[in-house]
Amino acid sequence: MKKKQTTVAFRGTPEQEAQLKAVIEKYRGTKGAMLPILQEAQDIYGYLPIEVQTIIARETGVSLTEIYGIASFYSQFKLNPAGEVAINVCLGTACYVKGSQDVIDEITAQLGVASGSVSPDGKFSLEATRCIGACGLAPVMTINGDVYGRVKKNEIAGILAKYK
Repeated sequence: MKKKQTTVAFRGTPEQEAQLKAVIEKYRGTKGAMLPILQEAQDIYGYLPIEVQTIIARETGVSLTEIYGIASFYSQFKLNPAGEVAINVCLGTACYVKGSQDVIDEITAQLGVASGSVSPDGKFSLEATRCIGACGLAPVMTINGDVYGRVKKNEIAGILAKYK
């Protein structure tokens, strides 16, 4: 059974939008400025929801499709908010070969949160990430920056219990 993805409603403030518009103005006319604009937008909002991408498109004259293409291509950009408990599971080659997909599947089964989404209450988010550079500990996951290596499916419940 496939879990449905849940997203948290966008809650941008007028102050954040004013900050974003100031960033866009700072880079107006600068060639190749979309990456720094997106980086600063993510600093302001914590992620790049479609609402923020739409403001950037409107204010820069760059199509929303192009902005989304950039934001979804680079791994440093987040399209979903992080939950209070942000779980990241590495899907790099070493981790994948050693069972990281099983780890993601077990987290999804236990929390009801699909990869790339956040729980309705905003408590948990789950992201599949690229290599995090700890291949010797594969499979690896992080929870709010705490690193868990050589994770086994049967250990997930105990690990998650610390964060509930």
